[in-house]
Amino acid sequence: MTTTQVPGYVFDNEHADAAEQHRCLAGAYDAFTTRRLSRLPLAPGSVCLEVGAGAGSVARWLAERVAPGGSVLATDVKPQHTPSTPGVEVLTHDITRDPLPEGAFDVIHARLVLLHLPERIDVLRRLVAALRPGGWLQLDEFDETTYGPLVPLGASGDAAAAAYRSYLGAKLRLLESAGADLTWGRSAATAMHRAGLVGIDAEPEVQQWRAHSPGTALQVHNTRHLRDRFLAAGMTGEQLEEAAAAMRHPDFLASSCLMYSTQGQRPAGEPAAGTSA
Repeated sequence: MTTTQVPGYVFDNEHADAAEQHRCLAGAYDAFTTRRLSRLPLAPGSVCLEVGAGAGSVARWLAERVAPGGSVLATDVKPQHTPSTPGVEVLTHDITRDPLPEGAFDVIHARLVLLHLPERIDVLRRLVAALRPGGWLQLDEFDETTYGPLVPLGASGDAAAAAYRSYLGAKLRLLESAGADLTWGRSAATAMHRAGLVGIDAEPEVQQWRAHSPGTALQVHNTRHLRDRFLAAGMTGEQLEEAAAAMRHPDFLASSCLMYSTQGQRPAGEPAAGTSA
């Protein structure tokens, strides 16, 4: 099917496979994301912003923690997969250009959003400005260069290992060609500090991927979701099928890239750098 791509972002919510993409992401990373968010001062009455809300699983988790009296604004450029639930307001919003209220949010969270956006530093400054003094920002982002080094730890044979390596290399190239920063996960802490946040804390997570791991399911899904982009980049349908079969095989074992969850606080009582008081 033909879809309209958002510049800088390769996973289109209008694609027939978008709902499965969100399900796979939630299965692979919600536990890490919410464990990190639970460290922040979420309380009844808190006001939160969830950027790039996807299917809304993290927004719903936040809404449960800030009830009663709190609220979550869940934004996405195409929010058709984000349900409106108690405590969650859904807004069509392009974080690269649409306005945000300044000094409005106690907690802001975004997962795997800024990585894909060439305007990521400008977006980061806007998120910092949207925090209340004393508020917290959490960015969960990949360092896509740490697949160690694109070789599975276990595979059903040399051909399967080569198929996985070819798939992953092609995926990284197409992401980079679309404007993604493949090292953003490890760069986010410095960028947040330069944007005026304090108390920076960055925790990495690496997963072991087996045939039925959520992270592996996400990779197999990407061979379908990004099929047109892979074909345009020179891979064949047969190569994509070989890669998917390699990842589904019981002998498959790989190390994920690193996911960095980075938190920073806007200083209480003073504006952040680059923002107006």
